[in-house]
Amino acid sequence: MDIIQVITLSIVEGVTEFLPISSTGHMIVVSHLLNIPQSSIHINFEITVQLSAILAVCYQYSEKLRRGLNLWKKILVSFIPTGTVGLLFYKEITGLFSVTTVALSFILGGVVFLIVERFYREDKSTTKSLEGITYRQSLIVGIAQMFSLIPGTSRSGATIVGGLLSNLDRKTATEFSFLCAIPVMLTATIFSIYKSLEELNTGDIYTLILGFGITFFTALITVRLFLKYVKRYNFVPFGIYRIIFGLILLLFFGD
Repeated sequence: MDIIQVITLSIVEGVTEFLPISSTGHMIVVSHLLNIPQSSIHINFEITVQLSAILAVCYQYSEKLRRGLNLWKKILVSFIPTGTVGLLFYKEITGLFSVTTVALSFILGGVVFLIVERFYREDKSTTKSLEGITYRQSLIVGIAQMFSLIPGTSRSGATIVGGLLSNLDRKTATEFSFLCAIPVMLTATIFSIYKSLEELNTGDIYTLILGFGITFFTALITVRLFLKYVKRYNFVPFGIYRIIFGLILLLFFGD
């Protein structure tokens, strides 16, 4: 991978990982456009930037995570459905992956966002802070997060929808979505490292360091800007974007 490819993929990962638009589909398209083949360095790179994105969220919420034992419990409750289903049906889930599946998930997810926003009322939300989230709401978000095991669904998109449906306001749903990513993405990263041990090497260490740094700061900036956005606006633009992007995937990259 050359420096342009590294910078581009790092920015794409940092921007899309925590927005409700699925990083998977964007990484597929960008990798294809940049003619990046699946190789050991590409595998190493994907693992590295995913870990970097996790750490960016941990840094953003470090104070709350240090002092919030109850918050950690709620995060772990949200992880149970996804972790259980992912462990039991790993092979079946892996077999679902295709560009067509990703594209259809994009479109369906966009439609869901539009429907949810059509009926959602911010002024009627009962929970307006992370501290106010109940275990029941955590479980509902966790059940919604299970759908992100379908490629292209978007983990953040699924958890935000779950949060809105369980009466969290937009900001709280978004923040909890960020935090729910920690156990899910950390588990996925550890599993990826385990599955790719034979492919891992230190020959491209500078490429990995560069990707890690760019992704970290891009993800951190994206998280902060996204929080400012949701304080003022709804998720309708993301729903429309998902539908358009899904149609583009089907048209140009469909199986």
